[in-house]
Amino acid sequence: MNKLKLAIASLFVFAIVNIVQAQNASLTIIPQPNQVTLKPGTFKLSPNALSYIKGFKNKPISIDQFARQVISQVKKGNTVDKNQKVTLTLQTNAPIIQDGYQLNINANGIQILSSNERGIFYGLQTLAQLIAGAKDNALPFVEIKDEPRYKYRGLMLDVGRHFFPMEFIKSYIDVMAAYKLNYFHWHLTEDQGWRIEIKKYPKLASIASGREGTLLNHLKDKEHLYDNVPYKGYYTQEEVKEIVRYADSKYITVIPEIELPGHSLAALSAYPEFGCGDNPGPYKAEMKWGVFEDVYCAGKESTFTFLQDVLDEVLVLFPSVYIHIGGDESPKARWKVCKHCQKRIKDNQLKDEHELQSYFVQRIEKYLNGKGRKIIGWDEILEGGLAPNATVMGWRGVKGGMAAARQNHDVIMVPSSHLYLDHREAVSTEEPLTISYGPTRHSSLKNVYFFNPSIDTLEADKQKYIIGVQANLWTEYIKTPAKARYHLFPRIYGLAEIAWTKLENKDWESFSKIRVPKHLQAYDKTGEMYRVPEVIGVENKVYTGKEFEFTLQPSVNGAKVYYSLSGYTPTEMDNLYTKTFKVTVPVGEERQLKCVVITPSGKRSIVTTAVLSNKATSK
Repeated sequence: MNKLKLAIASLFVFAIVNIVQAQNASLTIIPQPNQVTLKPGTFKLSPNALSYIKGFKNKPISIDQFARQVISQVKKGNTVDKNQKVTLTLQTNAPIIQDGYQLNINANGIQILSSNERGIFYGLQTLAQLIAGAKDNALPFVEIKDEPRYKYRGLMLDVGRHFFPMEFIKSYIDVMAAYKLNYFHWHLTEDQGWRIEIKKYPKLASIASGREGTLLNHLKDKEHLYDNVPYKGYYTQEEVKEIVRYADSKYITVIPEIELPGHSLAALSAYPEFGCGDNPGPYKAEMKWGVFEDVYCAGKESTFTFLQDVLDEVLVLFPSVYIHIGGDESPKARWKVCKHCQKRIKDNQLKDEHELQSYFVQRIEKYLNGKGRKIIGWDEILEGGLAPNATVMGWRGVKGGMAAARQNHDVIMVPSSHLYLDHREAVSTEEPLTISYGPTRHSSLKNVYFFNPSIDTLEADKQKYIIGVQANLWTEYIKTPAKARYHLFPRIYGLAEIAWTKLENKDWESFSKIRVPKHLQAYDKTGEMYRVPEVIGVENKVYTGKEFEFTLQPSVNGAKVYYSLSGYTPTEMDNLYTKTFKVTVPVGEERQLKCVVITPSGKRSIVTTAVLSNKATSK
C-alpha cells in the first residue's frame, strides 16, 4: 500500500511539473518566470490601450515612456476586449523583493504590481514578450509571480582592445534590459587603448587612446601579422554621461573598470613617469594581445596621485557604488628590480611582491571607500591578502570565487570556462577567428545554460556571498558590432536564465527547442548578425547500426533544414527536410549525414555531421 501511495504521489508530482513546464513553454518568455499560472480565456489588447500608473509620488518618466512603447507593439486589429488598460501599481509594502513583480492578465485588463520601480519595469518587459508572442493580439489569461534568483546580473563589454560606437553601446544596453540584466560592466582601459577622457590628463585621450596597428591573426600562431593601420578611439566625458543616463533609463547600473596595476601600457605610453625606475619608458600601446611586464610602479607616490586624480573624475561620471579596479594579470618582474617598489616593500614590512600588489589594491580601495564607493576586482586580488571590503569576480574557474566567499566577501561568478562569450561556441573550422585555440576550447549555449553560480560544493552558510553572475565579452578578436552580436546571440539568453530563474524552474528542453527558436525568429527579422545554432535532432557523433531514423527541427522558427548524404556540405540545392526520414546503411559501410539550418534572412548554421556506421555490425 505504501509503495502504491508513493507511486501515485510521484505520478502526481510528475504531472504537475509537466503541466507547469508546458504552461511556461507556451509563453516563450526568456528568462523563464519563476511562477506561472495559465487560466482559461484570452484578452485582446488594442494599440490604443491606456496605461495607468499608481502609487508613485511622481510618475517615473522611464516607466511611462516604456509602457507606451510596449503597448504600441500591439498590431492593429478589428476586435478588442473591454477594459483596455494596463495598470502599473507601486505598493511599497507588498511582499515582493527588489526587482520582483506580479503580472495578471484577465477580463479586467492587465495589472502589474511591485514594491519597487524596477520591478514594474521588469513586469513590462515580460508583457512586451507576451505581446510579441501573441496571435491576433490575444494575450492568455495568466498570473505571473516572478523574482530574480540573483541581485547582480551582469554583462561586460571590453572597449579597450576594440572601440565600439555609441549606437552599439546603447543597443547592447537595450538587449540587457530586455532580458532583465541590471549591471553593465564597461571595461574602459587596457594595454591596447585608453577609452575615457580625463580632463586633468589630456594625453590619455590624445596619445593613450591610440596604437600603431593591430594583430591580424591569432596570438598563438608562429608568425604574427599586423595591419599597421593606426587605431584610435575614446569616449568624451559628455558621451560617458549620455551612456550612463541611457542605462539609468533602462534600470541598468554602469560599472566602469579602470585597470590597475597591470594592463596599463596605454596609460604609460602617455605618462611614462608612472612606470618603474628613475627614467622609465618610452612605452607604446600594444598591437597584440596578452600579458605584459610593464605595469604601474607601486613604489612611487606619484602613481597613486595620478590614479586618485583619474578616479576622482570617474566618480563624477559614474554614480555606481561599485568601481571595478581590475587587479588581474599583473606581472611582478618590474617590481622585483625597481628600487622604488623594493623600498615600499621594506618600509611597509611586506613579505614579497604579491603583498605589494595587495598593498596597491587595498590603498586604492581605502581611497574609494572614503568616497562612499566599493571596489570590484578579478580574483587575483586574493593574492597577498584580500582587500577588506572588496567584491571578487571569480574568472579563473570557480575556485577563486569560492575562496573569497569563504572569507565572507561578496562574489560574482564569471568563470572563463562557461561565461566568456568571446570563446567560440563550437569546435569547427566554420567558426570565425576567436580567442579560443586548440581542439576543444569552446563555450556552447548549453554550457552557459547549465552553469550554476551557486557551486554545490560551497558550504551552505557561505552561499549567501554569491550575489550574482556575469558574462564577459572580451574583444581581442572582435572588432565590429556584427561580430560582437555573433558572439552575444543566443548565449545571452542562457546568461539571462541562469541569472534570473531558480534552478527548479529551468527547463533545457523548453529553452532550447521552443523559446530560443522563437526569440531568434524575431531577431532574424531585424537583419542583425547572430549565430544560428546547429540543427536540433542530430549531433556531431558516430551512430552505429543498420537503419537510422531522424526527426529534425530548425534552431530558428521559420528557418529550413537542408541535408545531404553525399559527404559534401549541404546547400539549398540539396534535400529539404520536411518530415521524419530513415537512412539504411549497407553492412560494412558508413554514410555521413550533414545538416545545415538556413534562416529567412539567409544566415546559416555551421554544418552538423553525423557518421552513420554499419561497420561494427559487419564484424
